[in-house]
Amino acid sequence: MDRSAVRYKKQCAADTGERTLLKELAGERRRFGYRRLREMARRKGVVMNLKKVYRLYRELGLKVRRRGGRKRAIGTRAPLEKAARPNAIWVLDFVSDTLDSGRKFRVFNVEDQLTRRGLGVEIDTSLPGRRIVRVLDRLVATWGKPAMIVSDNGTELTCNAMLKWTTETGIDWHYIQPGKPMQNGYMESFNGKLRDECLNEHVFGSLSEARRIIEAWRIDYNEVRPHSSLEYLTPEEFAAAWTATNESSAVAPFASACHRARGRQGRPGSGEPASPATCRPTLTAPVRDGVDDVRPGRKNGSR
Repeated sequence: MDRSAVRYKKQCAADTGERTLLKELAGERRRFGYRRLREMARRKGVVMNLKKVYRLYRELGLKVRRRGGRKRAIGTRAPLEKAARPNAIWVLDFVSDTLDSGRKFRVFNVEDQLTRRGLGVEIDTSLPGRRIVRVLDRLVATWGKPAMIVSDNGTELTCNAMLKWTTETGIDWHYIQPGKPMQNGYMESFNGKLRDECLNEHVFGSLSEARRIIEAWRIDYNEVRPHSSLEYLTPEEFAAAWTATNESSAVAPFASACHRARGRQGRPGSGEPASPATCRPTLTAPVRDGVDDVRPGRKNGSR
């Protein structure tokens, strides 16, 4: 064999122990750079070359975030991971719209990342940080405490009230990078569906009407609307399937089996009755049944 055909293959260690140690130290000392983290690791008996520490430091995304002019929450330093179970990661954001009088209002949305379930909406003309804290307390009491919350860097979500709340509850808060909304793509998808299927379809005469219509859309989103990312199951059906299997590795195959089984229900010769989900009335049922459904408040006079 010619020597020109032989190349040395670089042997790289996994460095699993060193990576885990650096992540733990960065979580405890959030304002320490890689030089101080190296010294802290040396004190624990792990000696590493400075260039190796810097390489692992960059690969793990542990860069110290610069502070602004005022005290504000900065969240975790670890890269965002996908949720492995329901209620592990919440994503949240704001959407704005106007009443027919021209007055603006805001919609605060919270969604579970894994099941895509809309956990709650809060609607008002002003939603300061303390109001958001009360909303989150109510959602935690209803759904349980998540392990992490993901959001952008809005002032309502980085204020002192939010900093105090995260410290008291022990919930990790992950802030996406400014100007990169798709790092919170799950919430962007939810907001887009809310605007396309609800906000753009109605003219709201008052806040009470907006609250009623948007809450009805959220319930329909959770219980009736099929989601392509969930094998065309609803979020409630997907959450029930995950609970039944109790193993995240079996969620996708189980969801596919549920979808196929649900498709067979009610077919001639299948011997299976139609499921309650297929008989559940929906927001668009009158239109599909051929009954005129002129809804008040629809934009452009559409049905």
